[in-house]
Amino acid sequence: MNLDSRAPNDLNSYWMPFTSNRAFKSDPRMIVAAEGMYYTTADGRKVIDATAGLWCVNAGHTRPRIVEAVQAQVATLDYAPCFNFGHPRAFELANRVADLFPDGLNTVFFTNSGSESVDTALKIALAYHRGRRDGARTRLIGRERGYHGVGFGGISVGGIVKNRMYFGSLLSGVDHLPHTHNPDHNAFTRGCPEWGAHLADDLERIVALHDASTIAAVIVEPMAGSTGVLLPPAGYLQKLREICDRHGILLIFDEVITAFGRLGAATGTEFFGVQPDIATTAKGLTNGVIPMGAVVVDQRIYDSVLEHADAPIELFHGYTYSGHPVAAAAGLATLDTYREEGLFERAAALSPYWENAVHSLKGARHVIDLRNLGLAGAVELEPRPGAPGARATEAMIKAWERGVMIRVTADIIALSPPLIIEKAEIDTVFGVIGDVLREVA
Repeated sequence: MNLDSRAPNDLNSYWMPFTSNRAFKSDPRMIVAAEGMYYTTADGRKVIDATAGLWCVNAGHTRPRIVEAVQAQVATLDYAPCFNFGHPRAFELANRVADLFPDGLNTVFFTNSGSESVDTALKIALAYHRGRRDGARTRLIGRERGYHGVGFGGISVGGIVKNRMYFGSLLSGVDHLPHTHNPDHNAFTRGCPEWGAHLADDLERIVALHDASTIAAVIVEPMAGSTGVLLPPAGYLQKLREICDRHGILLIFDEVITAFGRLGAATGTEFFGVQPDIATTAKGLTNGVIPMGAVVVDQRIYDSVLEHADAPIELFHGYTYSGHPVAAAAGLATLDTYREEGLFERAAALSPYWENAVHSLKGARHVIDLRNLGLAGAVELEPRPGAPGARATEAMIKAWERGVMIRVTADIIALSPPLIIEKAEIDTVFGVIGDVLREVA
């Protein structure tokens, strides 16, 4: 057996997620270390992380405060059950997370991922209505091209075809709003487009079709990240809020990507000035160091579920690792790092420079749209005839070979660097992408 951690002895046993396993294992891209803005490859190259891992390493890699907090915690209290027992750090972190959201969003339920956060939020919405003797409200409304993780609840309200088509009929009683992406009106828009707020009005059509008395909740991403950085039109989220209020429907924001500084504010809720009834988070909560998610719930929902419970246990839901002590320690240290280094404010200050860098690719070969918000960006490429996704995948591999990690979804290059990125590194990222696009067929 080869014990060298830089060279796995065999690639066959690991079934990799969301990956072409055959292609990867024929030409693997191995990462063996990380620090700050950079990964280190198995052959010793430094690679700029232009994606914050998978949208999660917002403070950069191997940050000392977070590393030390995890090391200390695992040596002190490695695990504690969360059913009928507790530990102090989970309660402390819940308070700290709630403090990032507007008043009213005061209660936090811990999970282990964005997928679990979404399924938890959907169950809380259903439990809330049932407890209020409004149990006919079971219908859930998602959005086309939405990504809400890979649990059965998440893919049911989600709207990405490949994530849905292989897994049967999914949850019943689900409908979808139209997505907001319209290049004919909004191509090459800087920030949120002006056209498209009226698309929220389709919720009224859905209400008319099913009747409001059957609809429990609407769930959307404030900014749809995983599907390719699709931005909400100006006024769109406000319209959704107004329609939900008018019909007694809960509004859930999936903030797994937008929370913790990505848009230059603590949350998408703060950035857009629209308050949901429930918000899901994960990813940047622990800087990607330990898996963890958190569902932030309006106080009235929590109070109602407790008040109307028909058993001592008010919500029959939870996970073995909810509020895990090591994850909680990582979360607290991550929030400290964000605050002490002013990373949310830093992201806001860098956003104009980032925007100009994104749009510097206008006119580049194959580019049919560019989008940006905060420190997120998308470079949409014209697909090859009969081979969707192939062009962007080739660009991803060529960028990796030139020292930049990018993420692709179909033929969209999605970018979301750690919030510690420097202007010179932004220049390098877009310089490499420009060079790659000149070479890609």
